[in-house]
Amino acid sequence: MARSVRSLPGMRRRRLRTRFTRTRIHLRRLYHGRRPNALRFQMAVLVVDLVIIAFFIASPVLRETEAFFVVDYSVAAILGLDIAARCFAAREPLRWLRQPFVLLDLVILATLLFPNELVNFGFLRIVRLWSISQSGVLWRPLRRWGYPEWETPGRAIVNLLTFLFLATGFIYTTFFRYGSGLEGYIDAFYFTVSSVTTTGYGDITLPGTWGKLTSIVIMIIGISLFVRLAQAVFRPYKVMFPCPDCGLQRHDVDAVHCKACGHMLKIRDDGVH
Repeated sequence: MARSVRSLPGMRRRRLRTRFTRTRIHLRRLYHGRRPNALRFQMAVLVVDLVIIAFFIASPVLRETEAFFVVDYSVAAILGLDIAARCFAAREPLRWLRQPFVLLDLVILATLLFPNELVNFGFLRIVRLWSISQSGVLWRPLRRWGYPEWETPGRAIVNLLTFLFLATGFIYTTFFRYGSGLEGYIDAFYFTVSSVTTTGYGDITLPGTWGKLTSIVIMIIGISLFVRLAQAVFRPYKVMFPCPDCGLQRHDVDAVHCKACGHMLKIRDDGVH
């Protein structure tokens, strides 16, 4: 009898460990699995992420409204729960926390938790759109629905949009009177687009040396992103299939041999269509 009483705490600890492990495995399957319930969960997370990004884009204008802080802290709670769930599901949480995309999410979370103190860094929130694109979550539906050829131009469009809104937020925060609302934000966006396209109407300019340097950086990066977008749209579609010999990843759709080393390729049809 005494032994069974003493074994109760050990049994409870083992049950807690089992539940803990099962919960981690369940979350890991939801975030990274391919079953229907996991795919539905991932789609829901993606939709929530896109809604949050829309809030990030509109936050300079929404800041003047009474509901801004309610929405801001609600988004912070959602993002915090997502980060905590992903960390809990990770096989090595400490190593996962050191990844660049995770550190970026933590910075974004800090700007949400302290919107007044970190107001000058709020423009960094839009970079989450780029991180989602790089992680591949944004393109899984395209691959699943049979449109993998849209991924490359889609990534180029996302990179361009991310830069446009990132530069707009920086210009609005740094050079325009913060709090000017929709008019000031549109002016910042108008200047960004005219600089990226090198149109340069000259009706809106950034003052001082830093303004000129900012304009130069925007023009250089903008031209590069436009060229990248044009290449992605007009060049022939390539299949992502690593060569077993040399590692070359991009090949023609009907490629039989690797162009770099001549190794025979076995590209599956379902990876092309």
